[in-house]
Amino acid sequence: MSNQSVAAGVSLAGVMAHCGGSPVGAVRLLVGAIASAPAAPEPYAALAELWQDRRRELKKSLEDDGSLSAVLAQAYFLFLEGDMDNAVMALGSVTGVRPDAAWGAAPWFGDARLLGAVSAAALAEACLRTLDYGHDLDTDEMRERFTPWFHALDVVSERDPAPESLAAMARLPRACGRYELSFALCNRADAVDRVMWTAVARAATWRVMGDLDQAAAAFESALLLDSANWSLYLDLADVRAEQGDFAAAASLVERGLDHEPREVTLRAASAAYRTRLAGSSDDLRALITLAPEIANTTYRNLLIDYACAGPKLPESLVAEAHRIRTN
Repeated sequence: MSNQSVAAGVSLAGVMAHCGGSPVGAVRLLVGAIASAPAAPEPYAALAELWQDRRRELKKSLEDDGSLSAVLAQAYFLFLEGDMDNAVMALGSVTGVRPDAAWGAAPWFGDARLLGAVSAAALAEACLRTLDYGHDLDTDEMRERFTPWFHALDVVSERDPAPESLAAMARLPRACGRYELSFALCNRADAVDRVMWTAVARAATWRVMGDLDQAAAAFESALLLDSANWSLYLDLADVRAEQGDFAAAASLVERGLDHEPREVTLRAASAAYRTRLAGSSDDLRALITLAPEIANTTYRNLLIDYACAGPKLPESLVAEAHRIRTN
């Protein structure tokens, strides 16, 4: 949006707020201007004026409104009130819904008052919210839009290096293909204290990069820090399966089952990896029974593919397993 168009939108919002008697309608117009030019200061100045003049009315109208325009406006209003944690988390929610707009370019998001006060925990939660809808962020355009977020991660992680929060933060740059920043956050966390979540974050980054040896080593480090965590055994087993070592995968899953014998994902993985190793019809039947209970269909289908590649399995049973993939 051109500067002239932004100015026109701000002017129209002013008319609607003061002459038309609709401050909420004015907010929607201003948010529309922000969506087209997130870095332009004029819409925020108009929002600040509205908040000062009509705060009680706006607060009541927006508080139960979950629309994107309402949440974005609330993010800025929270900033104006000094509630930096909730402001950042609200912006993360908006970004998760529509990452195609550079919401982080808002002048207030890079403001020293915010970056000097927001907690690492709140920024970590905001980062997770940006990933809620599974949009593809690993493009040059997305990396450009998320540049203010990367700056915020650097500043806040330096000021408030809480290891578990930094491990959560690392998911955003990893999703954007900024692997060096993801590792930098992990290293900064380890300098404070070595925790399981940091090792998991590092393992996930190596895995996305395709370095399965490094991913396995990081998951092994995580297990040293939390040896009773069944999901870590499954994570490492899945990496070993990806490497083609189904004996190690099956053994690791069994160790996970020692800690959580009723976990359906572990039981399904155990059946799949044993089927791949030995061509056991009984194990494949067990997988067929468990498969509908696995919520992650991508993972379910991967286990079925592994199992059906086992030796000397009855064709009818393999066909039954394959039918699950299409349902």
